[in-house]
Amino acid sequence: MEPMPLQVDPQVIVDGVNLMWVLVVSFLIFFMHAGFAMLEAGQVRSKNVANQLTKNLLTWSVGVTVFFLIGVGVDGLVAGSGFVPGFDVAAVNDWVGWLFGAVFAMTAATIVSGAVAGRAKLRAYVTYTFLLAAVIYPVVTGLTWSGELLSYNGVLFDDFAGGMIVHGMGGIAGLTAAWMLGPRLDRYNEDGSANVIPGHSLTFAVLGTLILAFGWYGFNVGTAATVFTVTDGELALGAFATVGRVAMTTTIAMACGAMGAGLVAWLKTGKVDTLYVANGLLAGLVGITAIPHASTWWGAFLVGGLAGAQLPIVFDIVENYLKIDDVCAVFPVHGSAGVLGTLMLPIVAAPEYMSGISGSRVDMFIAQFLGVVVIAAWTVVMTALVWGVLKLIGQARVTPEHERDGLDVSEHGVDTYPEFGQPDVATDGGSDEIIRTDGGEPNDGEIKMVTAIVRPDRLGQIKQSLAEAGAPSLTVTNVSGRGSQPAKKGQWRGEEYTVDLHQKVKIECVVADIPAQEVVDAIRTAAETGEPGDGKIFVLPVEDATQVRTGKTGPDAV
Repeated sequence: MEPMPLQVDPQVIVDGVNLMWVLVVSFLIFFMHAGFAMLEAGQVRSKNVANQLTKNLLTWSVGVTVFFLIGVGVDGLVAGSGFVPGFDVAAVNDWVGWLFGAVFAMTAATIVSGAVAGRAKLRAYVTYTFLLAAVIYPVVTGLTWSGELLSYNGVLFDDFAGGMIVHGMGGIAGLTAAWMLGPRLDRYNEDGSANVIPGHSLTFAVLGTLILAFGWYGFNVGTAATVFTVTDGELALGAFATVGRVAMTTTIAMACGAMGAGLVAWLKTGKVDTLYVANGLLAGLVGITAIPHASTWWGAFLVGGLAGAQLPIVFDIVENYLKIDDVCAVFPVHGSAGVLGTLMLPIVAAPEYMSGISGSRVDMFIAQFLGVVVIAAWTVVMTALVWGVLKLIGQARVTPEHERDGLDVSEHGVDTYPEFGQPDVATDGGSDEIIRTDGGEPNDGEIKMVTAIVRPDRLGQIKQSLAEAGAPSLTVTNVSGRGSQPAKKGQWRGEEYTVDLHQKVKIECVVADIPAQEVVDAIRTAAETGEPGDGKIFVLPVEDATQVRTGKTGPDAV
């Protein structure tokens, strides 16, 4: 028998394999939402975790639907090809391309949620997500990827995988939204100094970082590759000539971003901050995302290192000079890093890339700068307009009472940690003041213990107030209890339960030379919010005291 070659149209194989590749890459980018969820949940207080997770779930659910119905059409309209929504495509296989575009769009949308954490109403965030997916983001892609309308002297604005179009835009939108909302309660003191409000889980934040880094290969390498083409009627490898460069530059920039941020943090504080290292790793990825196809190997080191190094500096500017409460540092991670990487193209572009460009490196820089300015201006104006209207009608921000209770309870009626949760830790930098000794006989020469049961979020203010009163020594215990504060209803999988034991902190302060009433007044002034549940203060006599180190007893031990 003579062997017969199997007659298969090479184009069928090419189309099938390439479509499957795009789908796999899209699924990989979709998984980045798990990373965003963990990263952001770890950086918010325990009382706001469920709210942050819900926003991530709804970002995808609402955004991808709106992008299908409206956003794709707006993109085409801006690009000049007409309004064609996702349900009216020319061929069924075109929906693969729609999904690939949708996962990019939803990445830009979900970045904003981290900036407005802890105080934005869920309905306000969902409204903004709707408008971002329907109009704000599609206009950007229509001007750039789809329409190629931004150029200078024949040189097109180049953003390979969304360093500016996705991440830069998302970071700028987040900063603008956070500015419009204002900072969280107690984030800044009356003198303008910032209070630290730590997130509840560094583990979640690092896990989310690594999930995002894994998905980023879908972003960059996925954009680079076409598996097969048909050349002279035969199968041939597609655009794999750039895949090695993209994979290399993405990996190197990621690594250098982490090292750059850690180094600057160490130089500033003498400590290598774990969260800065994690955020710097992401900043390095953002920095290279616009240019991984064009950068030299040393350019990846430079862009990644600078993107990471700028992170602590830019965050400090945003926090202490602009007074914007960017909870998850979305602007220094996504915004400024995206701008930096996009503008670095003419500096780090490889000779092979420059050979295909008609203009000079100066022309390229102007084209990149023009694109950055247009995208940033459009994003700032539209984001400020949306949040400004929401703020005007009183729908942008939760009430102070709901913010103190936490958005998990006020917005969703759930407690993320119903059995194991602990109050958030308040950090105010501590105090080096020495306990006052006035030589008199306060408390009639006796030792007094002042015990206060108060809200956990007031701990920082109470510590500062006690220090100012001359009584900085205290013991703090996490407790729960009930009093005049009303019970709350919770839900778990649709079943309602009652929460009547509220999380509090017990502060114990033993004084001898300091009048107990002054300590009571200091605690009350700092703990009061005017709402039921502010707590109570008790003053008890102490029979005796002994200092372990010296053996002193009585008032001298205190």
